[in-house]
Amino acid sequence: MTNVAGCELCDLSVPAVWAGPKFSVIIVEDANYPGFCRVIWRDHVREMSDLSREDRLLVNEAVHQLELAVREVMQPLKVNVASLGNVVPHLHWHVIPRYADDAHFPAPVWAQASRQADEATLAARRALLPQLADAIVRRFNQFQQEEQACPTQPT
Repeated sequence: MTNVAGCELCDLSVPAVWAGPKFSVIIVEDANYPGFCRVIWRDHVREMSDLSREDRLLVNEAVHQLELAVREVMQPLKVNVASLGNVVPHLHWHVIPRYADDAHFPAPVWAQASRQADEATLAARRALLPQLADAIVRRFNQFQQEEQACPTQPT
């Protein structure tokens, strides 16, 4: 595995909700965006195009499974999925539940806030995080079992 000294995703200190041999899934500690998650590729690569076809399919399915878990538990109005890497050039995907009442909606979460989110609403969403962690573990354990039973064949 390739790691780069000083890369915060190579040296990840946040505990993973689920960890597999090629990627990990974390719930980001963001008080304003409960349910904000990331799929983080273990090997230090910068772009999706650095991956083999098999690994591109794997990470895309991982993002899909994570989005399903976020939708199931957090019940957002919309889910934002993004892979930027401008600040941390290590392949990772953001999966962010969005609501009409969040601080930035409809703009990206990295934009200037347009309102203050209601603290009681945020607290209720934060209370769902243990359920989200359970849903992620359930989905990814099932995904891993299916992957082992019928691995993707490269072409």
